[in-house]
Amino acid sequence: MDYALQVKDLSKVFGQQRALQQVSFNVKRGEVFGFLGPSGSGKTTTVKILTGQLLQTAGEVNILGKPASKMKDADLGRIGILTDNSGLYDRMTVQQNLDFYAKLYKAAAGRVEEVLQLVGLAEDKKKPVKKLSKGMKQRVLLARAVLHKPEVLFLDEPTSALDPGNVQKMHDLLRDLNREGTTIFLTTHNMEEAAQLCDRVAFLHEGQIREMDAPNQLQRKYAKNTIHLELRNGRNETIENNPTGAERLYQYMQAEEVLAVHSDQPTLGDIFIEVTGRKLA
Repeated sequence: MDYALQVKDLSKVFGQQRALQQVSFNVKRGEVFGFLGPSGSGKTTTVKILTGQLLQTAGEVNILGKPASKMKDADLGRIGILTDNSGLYDRMTVQQNLDFYAKLYKAAAGRVEEVLQLVGLAEDKKKPVKKLSKGMKQRVLLARAVLHKPEVLFLDEPTSALDPGNVQKMHDLLRDLNREGTTIFLTTHNMEEAAQLCDRVAFLHEGQIREMDAPNQLQRKYAKNTIHLELRNGRNETIENNPTGAERLYQYMQAEEVLAVHSDQPTLGDIFIEVTGRKLA
């Protein structure tokens, strides 16, 4: 199996606080992998270790076949990063910022104009960064992270400051990048976003992975064995998903009394709460 990321028994301790405890997972090349959990669960710490910004206390961390701690400048050109400590040059315009990084990353000619269109900032490219809203700055940071079409893209809460319209634009951009072969490691506490984008997700709680699988597999695993009916007489009825329930449903349908049928499939947020006992905040 060709893996972009390999993490085995990763632990990180800050003083007396254990931020990560024997975390293990692999991410295949071309996969969108969601690392999900509430604030303070260890998501950002994991990203910083994976990208060589922090050293782990214990465990093995490999990115593109090399230890993360030994990544050299040439290797760093193969990854893109958007984290909460990513910065821009405030006095420079949007385009000047991206032109600077395009030269640094040796991005293809015309790539700056392309990503400006993709993130919806083509008309704002002459604005100084200091005059942008938080959401617009977030889009510039994402544009910078994908300028060089990285092999692996690390995104730490990439849409937290965006309105729904711009969130959709970002999702479209990420899907396009992924179709072109970019592996995406996404940390978020937005479960709806993860369900839309991710091939697999891991639930992180108090520094440990509590569950990991494809979103649809997790939803099947934690689904309740019941079906909800909306009937023409205004009543709602819950029946068991078994032969007796099937006979009951058949009777209602024969009598043309059924308006709608709903399964009891949980959201990723529902599953996270069940697994950890904590709401996502």
